[in-house]
Amino acid sequence: MTKYSQDSGKRVAVVGGGVIGCLTALYLHRLGANPIILEKGNTGRESSWAGAGILCPIHPWLYPDSFTHLVDASLSMFPEMNAMLEELSGLKTQWQSCGLMIPMFADDRIHHREDALNWSKRFGWKVEELDSKQSCEHEPTMSPQVSGSLLWPEVGQVRNPRLLAAVKQALANSNITIREQAEVIGVGKNGEGEVSSVTLAGGETVEVDAVLLAAGSWSGELARQIGLELPVEPVKGQIVLLKDKPGKVNSIIKHDDVYLVPRVDGHILVGASMERVGFKPGTTESVVNNLLEATYRITPGLKDAEIIEQWMGFRPGSPDGMPYLGPVDGHPGLFVATGHYRNGVALAPGTADIMSRWIMGEIPSMDLSDFRVDRTVVNLEKVGFPAAA
Repeated sequence: MTKYSQDSGKRVAVVGGGVIGCLTALYLHRLGANPIILEKGNTGRESSWAGAGILCPIHPWLYPDSFTHLVDASLSMFPEMNAMLEELSGLKTQWQSCGLMIPMFADDRIHHREDALNWSKRFGWKVEELDSKQSCEHEPTMSPQVSGSLLWPEVGQVRNPRLLAAVKQALANSNITIREQAEVIGVGKNGEGEVSSVTLAGGETVEVDAVLLAAGSWSGELARQIGLELPVEPVKGQIVLLKDKPGKVNSIIKHDDVYLVPRVDGHILVGASMERVGFKPGTTESVVNNLLEATYRITPGLKDAEIIEQWMGFRPGSPDGMPYLGPVDGHPGLFVATGHYRNGVALAPGTADIMSRWIMGEIPSMDLSDFRVDRTVVNLEKVGFPAAA
C-alpha cells in the first residue's frame, strides 16, 4: 500500500490527466486537499490537446437550459483562471476574444437562425445579424453565396496545447504529484464501504480518501471495472491545420459541415469529424478531404492556404451530449467528472470549481440534477452520439 504524500489534507486520487482532471487537482490543492493525478498515458495528450479551444457551447439551443447555465458559470471564471495559471506557471495560454460567426446558406441541412437568436436573447449573449455583403466584409475569405450570418463578437478561444502547458507547469510549481503511465484498474473500499484506495495496473495500491473519475473517453471502461454503468464512449474527431497570413480569418467560423479557428500567428485549425469507431487511431484521407472540401466551399479565399498537418483525438461522448458530474450513490468517496464531449475546455474551470468544492464537502448552489451520474439518458441525435460506423 502506497501513501503518496505525508502532507496533511484530504487525499484525492484524480484519475485522468486531461484539462478537467488537472484543473480540478489544482483547485483541490487551493482548498487544502492533497491530490495526486494518475494518468494512464501522458498528461493532457488526448482530447484536451486535440481540441479547438472554442469558448462557446456548440449549438447550445439544442440542449436543456441547465447546460447553458453551467457553461455561462464556467465561462465567467475564465479571466480569474487564466490569471491564476499565468501567475503560477509563467506561461501564456493565448486566451483571446475573437468572435464566432455562423454563416448561413440556402442549402443548409439545418437552419439555426431562429433558435440561435431566441437562445441569445434569453441568455443575454450579444449577437449581430449580418447580411451577405456584411458577412463577406467581416470575413473576406467567405463565399459570396452566403445569404447572411450570425456573429457573436464576444466569444473567445484558447490554444489548447498552451493551456495544458500552463496547467501542467502550475501543477509542478504547486508540488502536486502527477504519475504518468499509471493506469487505474480498480477502487478499493474500507470496512464501512467508503473509498479507501485505488489499484494500478501493475498491482500497486494507493491509499486515498476520495477518488475523482475524470478519465475522458476511457471513463466508461473504467467505470464498468468498478461496477458502475457510465455510457461514456470515444467519439473520434479528425483535424487539419492550415497556415495563411495572420488575420486572414478574423473570427471562429462555425458551420455544420466544418469549423475554422484562426490563431494569432496565421494558423487556422479546421475541424472536426464526428466518428463513432471506438478507439480506432489515425487520420483517414476521405475524412480529411471532406473537411477541406467544406472549407474551400464555405471560405474559398483559403484555397491557397498551406496544409501543415493532420491529427485526431477521442472526445468523451455521452448519449445526450451532457457531462456526468457528482458523487456516485452507493460508493461513498467516489466522484465523477467526465463525458464533456465537445465542450470540455469551455466547461473546464466551472467543472474544476464545482467538483473540487463538492469533493471537499461543499454542496453546489447550482442545480446539477441534469448532470447526475444516475440520470436516465437517451441518445439525442442532434447533440449525442453519432451513428456507429
